Amino acid sequence: MHAFEILESNVRLYSRSFPTLFSRARGSIMLTEDGRKVIDFLSGAGALNYGHNNHEIKAALTEYLASDAVVHGLDMATPAKLEFMETFNSVILRERGLKYRFQFTGPTGANAIEAALKLSRKVTGRQNIISFTNGYHGLSLGAVAVTGNRFHREASGVPLSSATFMPYDGYLGSTVDTADYMRKVLLDKSSGIDSPAAILVESVQGEGGINVARKEWLQAIQATAKDTGALLIVDDVQMGCGRTGDFFSFEFAGLSPDIVVLSKSLSGYGL
Repeated sequence: MHAFEILESNVRLYSRSFPTLFSRARGSIMLTEDGRKVIDFLSGAGALNYGHNNHEIKAALTEYLASDAVVHGLDMATPAKLEFMETFNSVILRERGLKYRFQFTGPTGANAIEAALKLSRKVTGRQNIISFTNGYHGLSLGAVAVTGNRFHREASGVPLSSATFMPYDGYLGSTVDTADYMRKVLLDKSSGIDSPAAILVESVQGEGGINVARKEWLQAIQATAKDTGALLIVDDVQMGCGRTGDFFSFEFAGLSPDIVVLSKSLSGYGL
């Protein structure tokens, strides 16, 4: 590991907690250079729903690469993109009575969040984004502005603006209806809170401590978004793609978000 200390930037996270050289991985097991087996509970921060090097997915990837099919095509039309959209639409969306268009952003969840924020501001002509205590949406500048963790926010090095934080479900205790509080301040033109372009929420907070929002709370949030003319954005980067049982984490609440953000395990291989 000494070579990594010399050659790599000090801006590192996981490797500081696990100062070991990992050489191979399969399923939930990672192998160190000295032959130790380690159970990988990190799973690429939620990107590896099917484990490391899933054989079926790896075989499909290998076949695709060997065929000289398009790997990098910007946002141009390709057979692979068409097949993905048609399959996702028929298998996932139609089965749930959902109708969405696809927007392909950069490869990370933060890229997708940035695109969702820009789109909501463009559509509504507003700037303010409602986010929630303990929410996590990424570390790029726009995404960290709607992330609650002070450690991450201070690392940006610049003032973060155009976001207002509201208490998440249960944040003020079981007796306080935080959805009702948010509704009151957003509908009150004298509350000092600018009308939002979007309400950005995780139905289950991951980085914030595995906080699970109630069905009724999420439904109230959706109603407030509609009544205030804001878009409802569900960040399903970590909790989507089946990680809570249903494909989308918000299905149990019967939500119909304006924008659903997916990434990580959507590729099935951590790409």
